[in-house]
Amino acid sequence: MGWALRRWLPARLRAQIPVRPAPPPAWPQTRHARRVLTLGGCVQGAVAPGYDVALARILDRFGVALVQVGGTGCCGAISQHLGAPAEAAQAMRRNIDAWWPLIEAGAEAIVLSSSGCGSMVEDYAHLLKDDPDYAAKARRVSALLRDPVELVGALWGCADLALAPLADEQQTLAFHPPCSLQHGMRLKGRVELLLQRAGYRLAPVKDGHLCCGSAGTYSILQPALADELGQRKLAKLMAGQPQAIASANVGCILHLQKNSPVPVRHWLELLAERLPQEPA
Repeated sequence: MGWALRRWLPARLRAQIPVRPAPPPAWPQTRHARRVLTLGGCVQGAVAPGYDVALARILDRFGVALVQVGGTGCCGAISQHLGAPAEAAQAMRRNIDAWWPLIEAGAEAIVLSSSGCGSMVEDYAHLLKDDPDYAAKARRVSALLRDPVELVGALWGCADLALAPLADEQQTLAFHPPCSLQHGMRLKGRVELLLQRAGYRLAPVKDGHLCCGSAGTYSILQPALADELGQRKLAKLMAGQPQAIASANVGCILHLQKNSPVPVRHWLELLAERLPQEPA
């Protein structure tokens, strides 16, 4: 609805609506015995469907299928952060119910391309610890949670990932580590190592531990403060004159995209776009 009405909205509201994404490449066919699970999500599925496709294409090259499970939806983070734990618990139980048959069938992990969702699912065990029907299942789900950098890094450590060479105008990146990735999931510095292995030159970024201002719904409920934080973060990211900015969370990417002078992309998309064409 926002995209349909965008041209007639006041400038401030219009600026809050992200650009409609181009259709992503096709999801690779499920052809591998090794399977990992993801979820339908909420925001990302509408405004950034290419992130999961990129993850699926990368995992496919390592012989692992990414399965988007029907019946899943929002991870529950928005409700939890806005003080609606009962509503969040409903979302958690729904996702667990949808994942559970595939977990029992041998799925190796749950892998979410948004670090905000990953941080939430990692917390299912704690948030449902007093639920007699779901506590044990929630512990299993949280134990299976992997961020893409963990799984891709482990697979890449055992097999090569063929990537097309970088053009001169693609070589320098600034990486913004989302708070959910570096503080919530405690994976600081891991994506940067993979990007360097892929041939990128990483521009130095001061105060990388600070929030960009997205912070879930904060950029919607506190737009003035969020914009101030975003501008401050962009100044730090652009100090090294990168040709693009990479991140790992849909909220951060959308927030930084609004005012960034260079493209802001998910690191998975950057790698997936360099995968060689497979022979027919």
